[in-house]
Amino acid sequence: MSDFEAQIQKSQEQVSEAQSKITALTSRIETARQKMAEGTDISMDIENATLSDVHAHTDLMNANIAELIMGLDDVTSAFSKDFDEMRSKTGMESFIGIFSAAKADSMRQERMRTASIDDKLQDLISKSDIITKLLQNQLNVLNEQKTRVESNLVGTLDDREFTVGELEAARAEILAMDPKIIALENQISMEQDAAKRTQLETQLADLNVKYNALVQDEQVKLAKSQTLERYIEKGKTWVDSLQNQAATQMVLINKLQTDTKQRVVLYDALSKSLKTAQQQDVAHRINEIGVKTDQEAQTAMAGIGAATNARMADMLEAHEDHMVFARKVLEEKAKADERFARRFQKIVEKHDKNLYGAGE
Repeated sequence: MSDFEAQIQKSQEQVSEAQSKITALTSRIETARQKMAEGTDISMDIENATLSDVHAHTDLMNANIAELIMGLDDVTSAFSKDFDEMRSKTGMESFIGIFSAAKADSMRQERMRTASIDDKLQDLISKSDIITKLLQNQLNVLNEQKTRVESNLVGTLDDREFTVGELEAARAEILAMDPKIIALENQISMEQDAAKRTQLETQLADLNVKYNALVQDEQVKLAKSQTLERYIEKGKTWVDSLQNQAATQMVLINKLQTDTKQRVVLYDALSKSLKTAQQQDVAHRINEIGVKTDQEAQTAMAGIGAATNARMADMLEAHEDHMVFARKVLEEKAKADERFARRFQKIVEKHDKNLYGAGE
């Protein structure tokens, strides 16, 4: 198994575990919601320790994937070196060129023809696709969980609004009873007739029973409102976390997709550079032997020259469009790299300074 395959397998395991933790946390929110709907007392277990565990694992997963992406960047940078080596003659070709320029050129052309640059490019794109699918799968899970939690929150917000309304109504009724109770107590204190006093005390007792029931109901409504509020705050925290995780996935996906475009542009530019170098060599040789050719050969060369000029004109006309596209891709890559570096500053620093394995 290659290092890349081993790292991908490690990332897949981390993504799978992260998805399990994320789904479990969302399920806890839904379970708490069901308990509240049934009137059961709940203890919210979406505590900071649980959320921190999810964040720590997610950060580890994203750091591993970020290193994979930077590894692909390193391979892309090596492309230029590969092309430079192809463009230049090898020591053997230069040596043979002393005795036979044609044989040296033939060897070089054969080496360029059989070079596996296409394979390298396709391998890079394939690896980018593997990582992108991994990230896209994680992004889909994050968006799915966020939708579930947000749906729960909508219902809970309605419940709390209704509960707060009931709480305020109970408090208003309690406040309205206070003057009545005080008035009855004053009447009782001044009443000397035993029968009337007994009647007033009965009314006061009834009011106190109702008052105590309202106070108890107020306490129940207050407790429910506080529970709903705590649930809502925990839910909002989890939604924010899911949104931040999704943003990170999108940064990674954007960089990979932009890098893939840049690799294709780079490969195209370097391939044309190779062909141009080869054409220049042929042109130089034609110029060297041109003076020795007869009139018929010169006429043939003129025809080839005219065709070459026409081809060159086509290439020049297409050059502007190619450069505009290449510049656009490079601008997109610069933006994607900036977002990536901002999000994974520590990983970039470790990579640039070769600090792998060093302590934090």
